[in-house]
Amino acid sequence: MQQIAVRNLKSDAWYRTPSGEARGFITSHALDELWFHTGTACNLACPFCLEGSRPGDTRLQIPRFEDVKPYIDEALALGVRQFSFTGGEPFLARDLPRILSYALEHCPCLVLTNGTDPLLRRLWQIAPLIEKNHALHFRISLDYPEEAKHDAGRGAGGFAKALESLRRLNARGFPVSVASQKPDAVHAEATDGAFRRLFADSGLPPSLLRIEFPDFHTPGVTTDGPQISAQCMTRYHDEASRRSFMCAFSKMVVKKQGRMRVYACTLVDDDAEYELGTSLAESMTTPISMKHHRCYSCFAYGASCSELSKSSE
Repeated sequence: MQQIAVRNLKSDAWYRTPSGEARGFITSHALDELWFHTGTACNLACPFCLEGSRPGDTRLQIPRFEDVKPYIDEALALGVRQFSFTGGEPFLARDLPRILSYALEHCPCLVLTNGTDPLLRRLWQIAPLIEKNHALHFRISLDYPEEAKHDAGRGAGGFAKALESLRRLNARGFPVSVASQKPDAVHAEATDGAFRRLFADSGLPPSLLRIEFPDFHTPGVTTDGPQISAQCMTRYHDEASRRSFMCAFSKMVVKKQGRMRVYACTLVDDDAEYELGTSLAESMTTPISMKHHRCYSCFAYGASCSELSKSSE
């Protein structure tokens, strides 16, 4: 009866490709990581933002501590290993330090940030969190190793501020990593070398972890990319690799129209069919369709927002 109820809430496209083939699906096997979206408000307005974030944006709203705490508690009961936070710009959320303080009593946390003014202004609130029971990790956006290219998309001064944040957080003992744009194959080695030199010249570890992301396109965009059928999921993936998809081991909580909701992953909040209910336990029972165009990056390239081990240990 539960599967019938779920089916009635989804479109035909959830189950079949345009050619009529059965869709590929991913089944949740654990809740290793829980993501919280801190809202689509941002101090920047990057034209390539996969969330369409900009100053004052309210497509997704900023949650308060009282919104988030029940999901932290439920996730702990389900065996969560890490809490992660994305935006928008998380440090525009007034309650973020309080939320992190509570979450860090139980699990490590990861915050994705542009590393500019909102973070720099709140370093005094962040600094004491180094004493918590678990580690607080920051992933800062640094699109390119060249200042001009980075600032062309994010605004003048962004490159210098992101590097300053990396240096100051690293000096305080916080783990840091970098999110960058994925270069084409021809320039991949040169780009990696340029980043390593930049890190070394900036007083950072040359081998600093860097996560590369392809162009995910802006919210609501449709593409003509390949469709992922059930046959694709068995031809090109085995059980172990299917379990490494983010939607197999993580979920994301957002605040939308005043209500907290659980979505399948960090990349699909622009499609209401990926809303899986209001509780984490409920969200774990719905197989996830691979119909969103961003699913192809996970399918073909192993793209992932997570830094957790993807294996089902």
